[in-house]
Amino acid sequence: MAEIGTEVEGAADGRQRKVAHLAMLLFAALIAGSFTLGALTVPLIHAVPLNALRFVMAALLMGAFAFGVARHQFSWPKAPWRFGINGFLTAVYFVSMFIALTMTKPVATSAVYTLVPLMTAVTAYFIVGQRSGPAVLVSLLLAGAGAICVIFRGDLDALLRFDIGQGELIYFVGCVAYALYTPLLRRFNRGEPALVLSFWTMTATAAWIVLYGLPEIAATDWLQFDPLVWWVVLYLAIGPTAVCFFLIQFASSHLPAAKVIAYGYLVPAFVIVFEGMAGHGWASISVAIGAAVTVLGLLVLALLRDK
Repeated sequence: MAEIGTEVEGAADGRQRKVAHLAMLLFAALIAGSFTLGALTVPLIHAVPLNALRFVMAALLMGAFAFGVARHQFSWPKAPWRFGINGFLTAVYFVSMFIALTMTKPVATSAVYTLVPLMTAVTAYFIVGQRSGPAVLVSLLLAGAGAICVIFRGDLDALLRFDIGQGELIYFVGCVAYALYTPLLRRFNRGEPALVLSFWTMTATAAWIVLYGLPEIAATDWLQFDPLVWWVVLYLAIGPTAVCFFLIQFASSHLPAAKVIAYGYLVPAFVIVFEGMAGHGWASISVAIGAAVTVLGLLVLALLRDK
């Protein structure tokens, strides 16, 4: 009987891991959409007011879903400092992303994002003791090489001169914060449902951004915005924020941190497709090859056994 119970439990865990992989595939597509659509709002609204609005909206939506539709019991979280830390890290990440989009192209910023898995493998080792085997490290390095190709536009001279833009450097700081955030999800987990964790993390993120940008938010003329801004903010609040927070909270409970965040390898490829479909032009062959290399990195990881 004990063996049967173990087999059933193992099969259930296997299904959960498969769902987690599918969840992260959706995660990559939604994140890619935020680069393309977010770039459209750059001339219309500053990064801090935009992100403050999206996170306030996302927290309200997630709260309504978690405590209304899903009927989780509302209560103040244990050790609320956990959400203060994770909220600060995500606030740094998202604000830096939109600041970077004012200085560089979506494909370049999405390529910087693909460096996050390698950084996450390092932070996960120190924070939660997760070790990445040789095959995982090879795939991370392979994808990192592809990301570097995209960041430097396939120009060897630019790489040798380390000719990297200010926007990429700013976003890199945000990506370091995000690489710390993912393993901390597992370290700080106290058994709360993923929806509840997502709600409190988004609430903390919104609080940090509002506190930081209060003067700029108060000075913003919210009534003069083009309808495009409101549609993009709605997408950002629902897709790359509320839905993606839930997806990564769920996946981080069933997959290693490096493998969870490795789905970011797909982001440049999605962005290249979205940018082309939006009429913003298709990437050069060298940039597309770099994006393809990052996808190969994900395929290597996908074929490895989950631990």
